Amino acid sequence: MTSLDKPTPTQTTPHDHQQQESDAKAVTEAALFEAFGGVRGMVETVLPGLLFVTIFTINKDLHIAAIAALALSLLLVAVRLIRKDTVKHAFSGVFGVAFGVVFAMMTGNAKDFYLPGMLYTLGLAVAYIATTIAGVPLIGLILGPVFKENLSWRTRNPGRKKAYAKASWAWGLILLAKCAILFPLYWWADTEQLGWVLVTLKIPPFLLAVYLTWVFLAKAPPPIDVFAEMEAEERAEKERKAAQREV
Repeated sequence: MTSLDKPTPTQTTPHDHQQQESDAKAVTEAALFEAFGGVRGMVETVLPGLLFVTIFTINKDLHIAAIAALALSLLLVAVRLIRKDTVKHAFSGVFGVAFGVVFAMMTGNAKDFYLPGMLYTLGLAVAYIATTIAGVPLIGLILGPVFKENLSWRTRNPGRKKAYAKASWAWGLILLAKCAILFPLYWWADTEQLGWVLVTLKIPPFLLAVYLTWVFLAKAPPPIDVFAEMEAEERAEKERKAAQREV
């Protein structure tokens, strides 16, 4: 083997390239699980609505169904607090259920239990699309801190910005499609039909959006770790000051 045949330190072999892609996919998967709550977070978003529609289907009692859903949401938060787990996803679920309970109690219409969540979904869909058009895709704002890149992708990493734009379009269009199903049902279907369809559509669109985000980001350039850069600058500054004192 000649010296030209030997890989130099700056050259990468196919195995190295595959390992880098595998590492990038693993990091992206872990970041998405952290940002969106993982399997447990998904289950916690489904259970209160599932309990509400189950109880209402059985006895048609709005008050019992609403109180049971809210109590379950609070219980899920309490369990996380006791276990000292992250509570942001559970708390968001409590607020969503609480708003639903208030709406339903005020109007006396059980379908209004679902209305705040539906409006939130519509608003989120619009936000994903609007921020992408504005050049600041929302998914990048959400995941930037998770990847320790903050907003560096906007000006320093165009390939990553493009991936965030694709992912935000995917989230926006998927959520709009979900709204296109749910809002007609809100007007035309009864509470049980709306509730069961909503529970059914809780996880699959979410999983599709997360999967597409994973695909786009796994193929994108790696994130720029701005925290590591700041730490390196601080170390360099300390070394310069130490060198000046020695002189």
